[in-house]
Amino acid sequence: MAVHDPVSDLALSLSEIAGVPVVLERPGDPDHGDYATNVALRLAPTQGRAPREIAADLAAEALRGELAEAAEPAGPGFLNLHMSDAWLTEALSGVLTAAGDFGARTASDPERIQVEMVSANPTGPLTVATARNAAYGDSVARVLAFAGHDVEREYYYNDAGTQMERFYASVEAVRRGEEPPKDGYRGEYIAELARQPGDPVPPMLARIEQTLERFRVHFDTWVLQSDVESEIPEAIALLETFEQDDAVWARTSAHGDDKDRVLIRSDGTPGYFAADAAYVRRKYAREFDRLIYVLGADHHGYVGRLQALAEMLGHPRDSLEVLIYQLVHLVEGGMTKKMSKRRGDVAFLDDLLDTIGVDAARWYLVSRGHDQTIELDVDLAKQRNQKNPVYYVQYAHARIAGILRNAAETGVAAAGLATSATALAREERDLVKRLLEFPALVGEAADRRGPHSIPNYAIRVADDFHRFYHEHRVLDSENEAFRLALCLATQHVVARCLDLIGVEAPDRM
Repeated sequence: MAVHDPVSDLALSLSEIAGVPVVLERPGDPDHGDYATNVALRLAPTQGRAPREIAADLAAEALRGELAEAAEPAGPGFLNLHMSDAWLTEALSGVLTAAGDFGARTASDPERIQVEMVSANPTGPLTVATARNAAYGDSVARVLAFAGHDVEREYYYNDAGTQMERFYASVEAVRRGEEPPKDGYRGEYIAELARQPGDPVPPMLARIEQTLERFRVHFDTWVLQSDVESEIPEAIALLETFEQDDAVWARTSAHGDDKDRVLIRSDGTPGYFAADAAYVRRKYAREFDRLIYVLGADHHGYVGRLQALAEMLGHPRDSLEVLIYQLVHLVEGGMTKKMSKRRGDVAFLDDLLDTIGVDAARWYLVSRGHDQTIELDVDLAKQRNQKNPVYYVQYAHARIAGILRNAAETGVAAAGLATSATALAREERDLVKRLLEFPALVGEAADRRGPHSIPNYAIRVADDFHRFYHEHRVLDSENEAFRLALCLATQHVVARCLDLIGVEAPDRM
């Protein structure tokens, strides 16, 4: 249930009148009303009546219940609602009362959720491609926490296997004054590690954690694969298995996987899936209700096998989610940069942060749906002007902070409740209605694991605010109290939008 959501309350009241759920939308033309619904079109087949006739009846009921200032049928059977200034003012007061919690939810059935993300082997610094995993996964975790869930972030890394062997061999070769193996790793970071005595993994992990903290991604737990592998026998004992070709297999095909998976190879060594089984078992043993994996585009095959494991271990398959994100391409000077970690010409996250800053990196790596490839324009991202969307939104927040500072210096403070001395102008009404979209939008972002909608919405809020600001004086105006309250409410929403994607909301720029 949302803390404060006047639009949902209005839709619920209309649902009680209509007898079916009502969804409200904002018409493209404000002259067609503040909100509209097509519920009459959906009711027509079951009621055997003309949609427009149903819409007229609903309009009459809405007016009788004082749900709107005006209501009328439109087109083939839409119901348009015109809200009063008083309704919008009261709604704005609710935004102010909720402040930074506006749009937050008290989950009716809160879950304990683990989001496992990044989990890159410590064979080198974090890359830009991996940074998308971090930015997306962390934003999903933030949105889920805002929706009322208990969320933990985990990093799972390997200290053995082929990639790690190549990493060790590369460092040792450089220590001997030789070139790394052809299938090894190259780059200045290998030379830096070679100059330090001892195991290169701890300093590499320390660098990874430092980069993540700089990127505003904090992990609650770090898990070593070798520790998990010690629990493989206990995990296998819980699975449905069979023997074939001297190997032990898990019958995952009976649980939605596209094929069965090897647990123990014919030579007696555990397969990769055995470690997966032990890891999934460990997660559920820690009493998480929901497990979320954030994996790259080359891991589509993991969805079926991991959900099969959940089911085989006695948990609903949909309690384990695998979120697949697509690649990131850096574009600089109009050219796409080709990257390879082993060639040593990879783009590291630290270098990107040095170039465009944390805020721009977080913004651009979240601003598109995770199922879409990102082309990150470095030249645009490092600009500090309104062509850069993150700067544009941050500037709206800073401008509001400046207005509120100026008001405080003259002894005027934005009130916790909105009051209007005059009829609201269109720009004022539009901005209030935009703010009221936030609870539904952030709720949908949590449900769909789609935080990309938040920066896109923040741009629309900034658009509406800048339009309002250019058309209307705030201080020393005939409606100063209301406009200060509107500024403060807008600041709350913009700040929350930025926080949910890990971007700072500056008071000065």
